[in-house]
Amino acid sequence: MAQAPREPGKQELPTEEELTRAGLRLTVEGAVARVTISRPERRNAMTGRTWTTLAHIGQALPADVRIVVIAGEGDIFSAGIDLNMFTPEGVDGERSIVAGLADGSADEAGLDAYIAGLQQGFLWLRRPDLVTIAAVRGHAIGAGFQLALACDLRILADDAKFCMKEPALGLVPDLTGTKPLVDIVGVHRATEICLTARKVGAEESRELGLATLVVGVDELDGAVDDAVAALLATNAEAAVATKALLQQAADNTLEEQCAAERRAQIGRLTALAEGMAQGT
Repeated sequence: MAQAPREPGKQELPTEEELTRAGLRLTVEGAVARVTISRPERRNAMTGRTWTTLAHIGQALPADVRIVVIAGEGDIFSAGIDLNMFTPEGVDGERSIVAGLADGSADEAGLDAYIAGLQQGFLWLRRPDLVTIAAVRGHAIGAGFQLALACDLRILADDAKFCMKEPALGLVPDLTGTKPLVDIVGVHRATEICLTARKVGAEESRELGLATLVVGVDELDGAVDDAVAALLATNAEAAVATKALLQQAADNTLEEQCAAERRAQIGRLTALAEGMAQGT
């Protein structure tokens, strides 16, 4: 399902201090925002604060941002969830999930709301007003794999490895990754990937459709820049309308999709005619 567009001006972007506490870096240059997972001491493992801050970024991005690039610092995308979240002590400054369940302060409804809040850090990456790119080097494990799956495009270095680790830890993937994985590789291959928790290398990812492009490690930054340039060369309004149209296609019948195409095209033709009338 397409996500609602952001509401510019409703929030300020996270401060540098907030980003640092979340293990993130953010740069916004014109139409391109770049988010870097930056916890090298924990192999870019992520916490609840990482994901709520990602959601904050999504809500607060300037209206002229069209492209979002997600990458990891150094030679790894992300080792996934910081396993300290499941210890009684938890992560510094964050409540331990285990502690809340153990002492009875967390009930099912509260846990459902908590996980739903974390999922918001992934859902906004699917919005039709943005094109999102995961630039993946090295391991993208568990939540890292799911973050890459939340993006529209995945450009991989040839040392990239995906792994859905959660079932091996007694958990399930719950950060919006199961639907795109099944949509891309099918339910049977998705079952095998998840339940064996094996690593899927870059070449296999390309064969399965998980990778949009695979390049050498030294070529990754250039390949991402080339993709950004190509995307920005497309008319912004047409890009939004087309992505929204494509997102409907899987759930629509052919008749419904034909009707959706007509509505979208009428909207574009009307906008073009208005522009011509105004001399723009």
